[in-house]
Amino acid sequence: MNIRPRSILLVAPVALALVSWLPHEVIALDFSQGRVTQVVQDVKVVPSGSAARPATVNETVHQGSAVQTGTQSRSELTFQDQTITRLGENTIFTVGQGARTVELGSGQFLLYVPKKAGGAKVKMGSVTAAITGTTVMGHVYESGIVDFTVLEGSACIHLDKWGQAMYVAAGQRVTYDPMLQRLDNPVDVDIQEQMSSPLVSDFRRLPSYPLIEEEISIQRGRGNDALARAVAASGATIQTASAEQFLAAFNSVIVSADPRTVCAIVGRAVRARPDLADRIVVAAITSARPVRGYSKDFKQPIGKEIPCEWVQCILQSAIAADPASERLIIDAALGAAPMLRDCILAVTPCPGENAFNQALIIAPPPIERPSPVSPEQPPTTNNRE
Repeated sequence: MNIRPRSILLVAPVALALVSWLPHEVIALDFSQGRVTQVVQDVKVVPSGSAARPATVNETVHQGSAVQTGTQSRSELTFQDQTITRLGENTIFTVGQGARTVELGSGQFLLYVPKKAGGAKVKMGSVTAAITGTTVMGHVYESGIVDFTVLEGSACIHLDKWGQAMYVAAGQRVTYDPMLQRLDNPVDVDIQEQMSSPLVSDFRRLPSYPLIEEEISIQRGRGNDALARAVAASGATIQTASAEQFLAAFNSVIVSADPRTVCAIVGRAVRARPDLADRIVVAAITSARPVRGYSKDFKQPIGKEIPCEWVQCILQSAIAADPASERLIIDAALGAAPMLRDCILAVTPCPGENAFNQALIIAPPPIERPSPVSPEQPPTTNNRE
């Protein structure tokens, strides 16, 4: 596993999402209560300080309360902002004490957080994942092993005790092993296979299903169809096109696209051609409107300009697609829109690789030892007679 010391920021409550669109006016509802929207067989609600009782559809589960499922049982909770939590069999789930936090004591879960909902944290034993506008699945085994999978969007997952953190993209799984006390590097998984899970197939259709289908198309090589057709017009393919051919095709695809679509196209384009990540970002920022200036709160453009939210979404999508190019992407955006410096630097992506917090790696102080003395030569003294 390729882990190297690195200074990182502690993970913020908001992580990356490939096509997130987060205006500054977002009102983030908390997770103080959720409504039970599905009960299959043995499901119990355990209020804080009270005995367990059978769960019923449409009842409210309050902060600090737990939901427990038995063998071959499942349940679903829906929160005020339409966030959905699904629980598999033999699972213990708690509505967290902190705002927009949920906790999985053991078992299996699926969590869908809508775009613009304000993000969420899910605690799985020693592991915490911060997500925004994302659909994820997790499993906490009795042994303490944790599996965490992203179906669409992305997440920033970190190990609470050691400060280890990493970015997990759609179609990736990361595992925590309590014996090793570390997160393994993410591995690719087939999203289509994940859709056969009872947490997906045995419930109503997820609101994020179209986004999951897009990720499946990307895995099957169909995610860049429009871009591929545009590149083909120049007699090339996405992989063989020169930088100029690729960027010309990219511009022709995004010129009339809506902002959310532009973010999705940027992510796909960077994944297909990471060697052009910085130039793709600049093209996306400058193609639709000239970039001039902005008010200090990023809300009122000076003239007809690209909104700060658009720029941040483009950056987040590009960095999510190629975390290793984070610095290159940010620098390119600053060069293209220097007047939006504060807006650009407000983007706080997750570490692009499996990294530990530098501050937690402590080297022991050197031990001072006396110089060796020959048996034939007595030690010298500074005392004078």
